[in-house]
Amino acid sequence: MDHIGIDVHKRESQIYILAEGGEVIEQRIRTEPERFAAVLGTRPRARIVIEASTDSEWVARCLEALGHEVIVADPNFAPMYATRTRKVKTDRRDARALAEACLLGAYRPAHRLSDPQRHVRGRLVVRDALVRTRTRYISIIRALLRQHGYRVPSGSAEHFVHRVQRLPLPGRLRSVVAPLLALMRPLNGQLTYSDATIEHLAVQDPRVLRLRSVPSIGPITAAAFLAAIDDAQRFPTRISSKPTSASCPASAARARRSGAAPSPRPATRAPAGS
Repeated sequence: MDHIGIDVHKRESQIYILAEGGEVIEQRIRTEPERFAAVLGTRPRARIVIEASTDSEWVARCLEALGHEVIVADPNFAPMYATRTRKVKTDRRDARALAEACLLGAYRPAHRLSDPQRHVRGRLVVRDALVRTRTRYISIIRALLRQHGYRVPSGSAEHFVHRVQRLPLPGRLRSVVAPLLALMRPLNGQLTYSDATIEHLAVQDPRVLRLRSVPSIGPITAAAFLAAIDDAQRFPTRISSKPTSASCPASAARARRSGAAPSPRPATRAPAGS
């Protein structure tokens, strides 16, 4: 079986093939399905290693459709690059290191999201962008009004526009913030649509109902948690997915405020003879 390493990038990718007979083939192609098919479509079934990245999932599916075995590898696994020269990092050297790691089995597969959770995560990313945009608009409007001695009463973000409109603002100041207020109206509508869509997708998963039985956990939080975990069976132990005071600073901060102990680090075995 051939062993192939591909250093995938947005525009071009470097391919390094270690053929079964000892032949070495290197080629640089555009990162397009047609080019992968032209170069690797006629080759016998091979094992291919690529790094997990933004483009890795569609590239992996493209290569699997061509009949190859594809491993999406964790780029943080240092032994995968043990054979790479210490000279200047290049795409050719990276592709060669991936091919040699493929041959030696020196890689750690990264988790590939299931299709349903990939769709939910995409929805969550868009919703997060909308929320951040609205928050930014609200901060700007508040700051502009405070410069003239006006304060917007506190309340929900959804009704922020109405609270601003009820203020006795002079016409000139009102015209300054009017463009942002006008943008916030459709923004609120899109957020309402996003929340409804995510909730509709979430309630189809029975795990969401269990998570929502926890106080203060709504459909968005439950969906986000499941999209991050995806398959709990991929964790060797329950503690692997538990936040610690090191990995989750918010946990430690909450613990300090409440006087409770923060989530402990995973226990480690003491060295022999200690």
